[in-house]
Amino acid sequence: MSYSILPPPPRSHSRLLKSRRSKRRKVKILGALITAGFIFFVVSILATAIAFGYFAKDLPSPTKLTDRSPSQSTQIFDRTGTKLLYNIYGDQNRTLVKLDKIPKDLQQATIAIEDKNFYHHKGFDFSGIARSLKEIVVDKKLQGGSTLTQQLVKNALLSQERTVTRKIKEVILSIQIERRYSKSEILQIYLNEIPYGGTAWGVEAASNQYFGKDVSKLNLTECAILAGLPQSPSIYSPFASDSKAYIARTTSVLRRMREDGYIKKEQEAKSIKEL
Repeated sequence: MSYSILPPPPRSHSRLLKSRRSKRRKVKILGALITAGFIFFVVSILATAIAFGYFAKDLPSPTKLTDRSPSQSTQIFDRTGTKLLYNIYGDQNRTLVKLDKIPKDLQQATIAIEDKNFYHHKGFDFSGIARSLKEIVVDKKLQGGSTLTQQLVKNALLSQERTVTRKIKEVILSIQIERRYSKSEILQIYLNEIPYGGTAWGVEAASNQYFGKDVSKLNLTECAILAGLPQSPSIYSPFASDSKAYIARTTSVLRRMREDGYIKKEQEAKSIKEL
C-alpha cells in the first residue's frame, strides 16, 4: 500500500491561519475585559448606592439651613434707630445680613482663598483636594481641601469631629445642598454662619469686632483680612499672640484675588501697603 504525502501549506497560508487565531484570542480577551469592566461598573454603582443609603439615612435635612433660626445678638439702638447702644449675646455674636449688603470684595476674597471653583463644582471638588495635598507636601503649608459648601455643612449641620464617617456624611449633605440651593444662597448662608474668632460668627459681627463698623462699609484690605480668618481664627486674628500672622495671610488672600482676576496688580500692591 502506498501513501501520498501532501505538501506543506504555503507559508502565506500558515501566516494567515496564525493571524486568524491571534485575532480570535484578542477578541476573546477584549470580550472578557469588557465583561469584567461592565461587572465592575455595576458593582461600583450598587456599592455606591448602598453606601449612600447607609450614610444618608441618619443625616439632617438640608432644609435645616433655612428652616432653623440661628441665634442672633440683641441690638438696642437710640431713639433715632441709627446709633447702636447695646449689643447683647451669649456664646455667639451674630447678626444676619443679606448678600447684597456684603461687599463684593469680601465675597470674592472668600471664594479666592477658600474655594476658587465654588461656582463650578457641585459641592465636592477633587481639584481642591489635590491642591491641598500639593501645598501640604510641596509648600509645607496646612491647607484644607473642603469646599465652602462642605465647610458650611460642618459648621451648621454636623459636628466638628474628624472621622471618615463624618467626612462621607459631609460630602453627601454638600451634594444635596447644592441641588437645593443656588450658589448665592449658599454663599449668603456661609458668610452668616462661619466663625471668625472669639464670639464673632458671621461677617457682620466680625466686621464690628475687628473694625468697629458695619460689613457694608469695609474696604478691600479689610475684606481681605476677614476672608483670611475662617481657616484658623486663633492664628490669623489681629488679636492673636502673633499679631503679625494676619499680614502674611492677608497677602496670600490678595495674591489669590489677583491671580483669579478679581483685582488688579496695582490694587494688590496698594492694599499690602495698608497692612
